[in-house]
Amino acid sequence: MEKTKEGLDKNNKYDRQLRLWGDHGQTALETSRVCLINATATGTEILKNLILPGIGSFTVVDSCKIQGEDVGNNFFLSKDAIGQSRAKVATELLSELNNDVTGDFVEESAESLLESNDGFFQQFTVVIATNLCERTLLKLGKCLWANNIPLLVCRCYGFIGYIRLVIREHAVIESHPDSAHEDLRLDRPFPSLVKYLDSIDLSCMNKKDHCHTPWLVVLYKYLQEYKAKHQGQIPKVYKEKNELKELIKAGIQRNDDGIMEEEENFDEAVKAVNTALIPTKVPANIEQLFEDPDCENLNAESSNFWILVRSLKEFVANEGKGALPVRGTIPDMTADSERYIQLQRIYHNQADTDVAAVSRRYHDLVQSLGLAGCISEQEIKTFCKNAAFLRLVRCRSLEEEYSPQSEKIKFQVQHLDSEDPDDVVFYVLLRAVDSFYDTHSSYPGWYADQVEADVHKLKGCLTKLYHEWGVPCNIKDDYVHEMCRYGASELHTMSAFIGGAAAQEAIKVITRQFVPINNTFIYNAMKQTSVTVEL
Repeated sequence: MEKTKEGLDKNNKYDRQLRLWGDHGQTALETSRVCLINATATGTEILKNLILPGIGSFTVVDSCKIQGEDVGNNFFLSKDAIGQSRAKVATELLSELNNDVTGDFVEESAESLLESNDGFFQQFTVVIATNLCERTLLKLGKCLWANNIPLLVCRCYGFIGYIRLVIREHAVIESHPDSAHEDLRLDRPFPSLVKYLDSIDLSCMNKKDHCHTPWLVVLYKYLQEYKAKHQGQIPKVYKEKNELKELIKAGIQRNDDGIMEEEENFDEAVKAVNTALIPTKVPANIEQLFEDPDCENLNAESSNFWILVRSLKEFVANEGKGALPVRGTIPDMTADSERYIQLQRIYHNQADTDVAAVSRRYHDLVQSLGLAGCISEQEIKTFCKNAAFLRLVRCRSLEEEYSPQSEKIKFQVQHLDSEDPDDVVFYVLLRAVDSFYDTHSSYPGWYADQVEADVHKLKGCLTKLYHEWGVPCNIKDDYVHEMCRYGASELHTMSAFIGGAAAQEAIKVITRQFVPINNTFIYNAMKQTSVTVEL
């Protein structure tokens, strides 16, 4: 009884987010282990937004002591804690946000941990790094990449925000697309649907039944009439669809005076013509997954995702006759309960049949590969239901990105000489700032009396960077001056914004729902603009 009460309390506590990612998403969150490197203002804002929805545990890695500037921009540090461990104080205050979450800290720098115990970071679900110097960041990135652990690099620099996701391969089954057409199969109805729809006769119905017939039935009936006049073809262009709409309108019953009755179901059928008759086909992105080498060449190391994709491919080529599994849902519509439920059950049953076929193929593949198979029937059902919306994110490693030979970097940076370049210009400037730090052990503009001198030095770092890329330096001086004016300041308003955005990306990675960025997000608070680029 106590356990049930605890479960109900948790459902009430996390009600809003359960509506977003469901019980299984919440379970993934509650079993996750998050590591934050450096309890900066940005870092603690990210953790706050992960602790509140209920991650399993977090560990703060930070060797710094709290200074005056920390207290000025970080709500999780207090004035009376100046001189104390930043990791310890931040962990204590963050832990108060949610009793369900366990917090820990390590008073050591990421660099020393990488040297003494690089296996430390392998225990986490995701690692979040804030304000790391380039040298340490590359070491960390290499370590996590080798062990396939997601890394989220975050930074606030004056009015510039930066997020970089580093993940080798991330498969998303529940991508939750903003808009998706209903999977009704009216262009190629399956046998049980045809049998049911053909059994209904609109012409002999009374007024009540006629106006409460589901619009899907109405549309199907008049579609058959249209196809009989057009050699079995469904309407494709605007003119053809209008012709079908007129057929449907002509079917509305009239009263004794010849005036059309109000039949909402027929109006719904007319409105659905444009969306319900979209041809059933395998989306291009799913075809790409079918052609991926990881799908073609399964082996004992293949993930469940790729075995499922291969099962799906074989289903499409056989039982599906060129189509994905039926999704099994229908939209709300004006109808009597009996016929709506009958229609709903037909789609559900066909979806179950398709899931069973995919499941058989999955288990056959698992057996042929000599694997045990560690996936539930519910997971296979979820996969089939979302088969049209599968997404795969493959980011580049930091090592590839930071290579002077990176063609993607060269392409992005050689077009920044316009009067109003896009926000990628700040990525280049942040790289130059890191180069400045490596050379001078401080950031440009850190000391107010050296801003002008630092402008000249930062220009030198910028020129050197462009020389390594082999492209002409074309960033205007105004941007260089602006970066020096920032003095590596971390504004709380910026930290709060980036903290929210970064936590959202971390949740996407942890729950494997929604599609994360690939791979770099840059926010310009001066203009309130942003850009996502693949670097």
